Amino acid sequence: MKVISSEIVMSAVSPKQYPEDGRPEIALAGRSNVGKSSTINTILNRRKLARVSSSPGKTRTINFYLINEEFYLVDLPGYGYAKVSKNEKATWGKMMETYLSSRQNLYEVVLLVDIRHEPTNDDKMMYDWIKHYGYGSIVVATKSDKISKGAYQKHFKVIREKLGMSPEDKIIPISSLKREGIDKLWGSLEDLFMANDLPITMEEAPE
Repeated sequence: MKVISSEIVMSAVSPKQYPEDGRPEIALAGRSNVGKSSTINTILNRRKLARVSSSPGKTRTINFYLINEEFYLVDLPGYGYAKVSKNEKATWGKMMETYLSSRQNLYEVVLLVDIRHEPTNDDKMMYDWIKHYGYGSIVVATKSDKISKGAYQKHFKVIREKLGMSPEDKIIPISSLKREGIDKLWGSLEDLFMANDLPITMEEAPE
């Protein structure tokens, strides 16, 4: 897929603030330090569209990025940051559950995990939550440049076992530093668009 345009159009905390145009949505979820903002910037070929903070836990809204004026990439609040209060965690949890359970034009929720480490209990809880609502066929393993490619399968095995992934579910390694894995992720999302007969333009833009 060729990303021709991308812009943040909405930051929401409740359904009344969600976009109302009915465009398809793909959401991204992950721990607050997993590199979600860097991944968004990488796959959209933008440097600072999603703000990368030195302090985890800064994303406190559901952010909607309009891609090619055809669909939304949705950034869910990061979880698992220890310095966030219990009340704030509960608020974010309710915000995400409301979105996951009620959004009719949501077609996939992609979980991001750090390829170097075994998924945390928070990751497992989030994945179970995503699966409960019928999503989770794709997991992105970030920071793939931090380990050798020969070690990928070993780390994939740990991720699959910890999360309880189905054999048909995909793990896609991505490196924001080396810009690797972008095409594979877009290819999987294109397959999803086609399987759901969504009117998304997937061919390369003319030079």
